[in-house]
Amino acid sequence: MKYKIKVYSIWEFGQRKDAEGNPHQEDCTYPLPADLKDTDRTFILCDGMGGHDAGEVASATVCQAMGEYIAQDQEREAKDIFSDDVLKGALAAAFDALDLKDNGAEKKMGTTMTFLRLHRDGATIAHIGDSRVYHIRPGKDGMDTRILFETEDHSLVNNLIKIGELTREEARHSSQKNVITRAMQPHPDYRPKADIYHTADIQAGDFFYMCSDGMLEQSDMESGESLRNIFSHKIDSTERKVEILKDVTEDNRDNHTALIIEVVEVSGAPTKVVPTPKEEKKPTPKEDTKPEAGAAIPSKRMAIVEEDTKSEGKPSGGKSGKFLTLALIVAVVVGAVYFCLNYLPGCSDKDKKTEMTVDKERGERDAKSKIKEIKSTKRQSTPAEEAESDQSNIAPIASPTAGKPSAATPATTGAAKPEGKTNADNQKQEVIPGFKVPPVKPKQDGDVLPSDQQKAQEQLQKIY
Repeated sequence: MKYKIKVYSIWEFGQRKDAEGNPHQEDCTYPLPADLKDTDRTFILCDGMGGHDAGEVASATVCQAMGEYIAQDQEREAKDIFSDDVLKGALAAAFDALDLKDNGAEKKMGTTMTFLRLHRDGATIAHIGDSRVYHIRPGKDGMDTRILFETEDHSLVNNLIKIGELTREEARHSSQKNVITRAMQPHPDYRPKADIYHTADIQAGDFFYMCSDGMLEQSDMESGESLRNIFSHKIDSTERKVEILKDVTEDNRDNHTALIIEVVEVSGAPTKVVPTPKEEKKPTPKEDTKPEAGAAIPSKRMAIVEEDTKSEGKPSGGKSGKFLTLALIVAVVVGAVYFCLNYLPGCSDKDKKTEMTVDKERGERDAKSKIKEIKSTKRQSTPAEEAESDQSNIAPIASPTAGKPSAATPATTGAAKPEGKTNADNQKQEVIPGFKVPPVKPKQDGDVLPSDQQKAQEQLQKIY
């Protein structure tokens, strides 16, 4: 791509003064305002910081180091070739130059950096800090004018806006609005990287507007509303646009600088052709919608390139196959669980309840049969055996003469001997396996103990 351009600059002190009360300017450009030519293709704008004899040193050092690094390869410049590697080399040279200028002061000097290079493949834009670069496509009025691209500030208030801690209106009045999160300084702990943007969507009539933050003190300028009005076709000449920009910012508190690059003609095509999908010929309604005030709109070509990059290397048709496989696995697992719960013995709660009922009924039947057996045995025994059986289960009763055995009665009278138990006693103890009828002591002398039949009835009540 080849371009015919016209370049304009603004370089103002504003209300900024140094310690001695003199106007103070810490911004710098490459080329310098007095050296700008319409044949230039590399443009750099820096806004220095750090106080007297510091901010202007940092901004001038970066502009000079980067510009000279890029211009030194005359063969590459003659072919109009430019790459990100060249840009990164220029940034490294600028950091090295800042290191050499370090005076050892505790408060380090520093500068922002904005960069524009027009080359045969389009334009490369880069920035560090809160100075900005705009790519503007004029329309018939402010509403029809489009901001195709705008750099994003590396600043504290911008980060707070992103996370919802500040509104844009609050950020404009914040005491921390000048705090930046990236800057070029000597001997930093790490060298911050620049954000880089590429575009080949450049047409005749477009403008590239580079400016320091001092140009954007008014809210309408910062939001882009005034910029769209100024760069629209309602302001017929570029010279008039520059005059309006100067008038609007004349009384700004900070020193301010701007470069205005007007693209007069564009010929040829980029050597790196980006394939354009057929859908681009039929823009969606969203693309046809006019931008709202303050909205930054990326170019259509860049949006297409980003979409192609995201989809590159992803196989097509893989999602449907994975879905069918997953559905089949789920169906098999559900079927297996259903079969186990409904058909396999012991798997369901119903089977477990049935088994418990059967066991209970079997136990009841066994208990009833044992009781009947005890009753039949009692009916067949003689009265003498019953009396002997009852007497064998009676514990000795204490008497006043206890401990003094008589001659007629043995000392062991009334003691229950295991070997002297009758068949009835053995049968009675087998009613329940492991169950042994304990001897019962009457509460008072002469109480009658329950018979075997009564004991059986009591045992039956316990079972039920």
